[in-house]
Amino acid sequence: MTQRFLLVLLSTFIFGALNAQRLLSPSMTFSHKKTAYITLTDGTEIQGNIKDIDRKKGLIKFIKLKDGKGTKHKLDADKIQHMYLPPNTLDKLGKIDEMLFDADNWDSENLNKDYIIQGLVYFELTDVKIKKKNRQLLMQLLNPEFSKQVKIYHDPFAKETMSLGIGPVKAIGGDAKSYYLAKGDGAAHKVKKKNYKDEFKPLFQSCGEMTKTYKKPSWSDLVEHVIAFSNCQ
Repeated sequence: MTQRFLLVLLSTFIFGALNAQRLLSPSMTFSHKKTAYITLTDGTEIQGNIKDIDRKKGLIKFIKLKDGKGTKHKLDADKIQHMYLPPNTLDKLGKIDEMLFDADNWDSENLNKDYIIQGLVYFELTDVKIKKKNRQLLMQLLNPEFSKQVKIYHDPFAKETMSLGIGPVKAIGGDAKSYYLAKGDGAAHKVKKKNYKDEFKPLFQSCGEMTKTYKKPSWSDLVEHVIAFSNCQ
C-alpha cells in the first residue's frame, strides 16, 4: 500500500464523523428573488430570477426565468449545460453546517467554488443510464468538493433511513438509500444501499488498495470511499 494512500485513509478516518456534511443535502425548492446562473449547451450565459420550474418524475423538465433586462426565458432541461440555483430559506437552513469543508482542497476545477460556498445548488447535464438506455438529464451534484473521479448525484426518488430532528435539519440519520454515481466520463447509474457491497468492486477495483483495505464496505462510508479513490488515481 502506498504511503500516499495511507495518509488519505488516515485523514478520512479522522474526519469520518463529518461524512454526512461532506455530501450536500438535495434542494427541491428555489428562491424566486435571488439570482440564478445558467449556462446553455451553446455557451450562452443567462442570469435572472426563477419564475417556475416544471418537473416530470422528480426531474427538471424546463425552467422559466426573467433576466436583468426583463426578458423572459423558457429553457428546456436538455438545452442547459449547467446551472447554479439559489435554494429557498428552508432548504438553505439545512446546509449551514455543510459549508464547513475546506474549499482549498477541492479537486473539481470546473465548478465555481464561490457559488457553492454561498449556498447555490449545482446541476449539470449528464448521461444517465436508466434500465438499458442512456438519457441526458439535469442532475443535482451532491459532492462538488471531491467529484473529479466519481460524481454523486441526487436520486429524487431515494428512500431515506430514519432521521431524528426538526424540519430540514436532520440531527441523526436521514441518509438516502440510493444515489446516481458516475465514474470518470461514464454514464451515471443508480446505486442502492442494499446492493452496495456488490457494486463496490466494479466501482473501485482500478485502485488495488481500495479492495484490499475495505473488506466489508459499508454504505455509510460511501463518501470516505469516493475521497480515498479520488486520491488513489
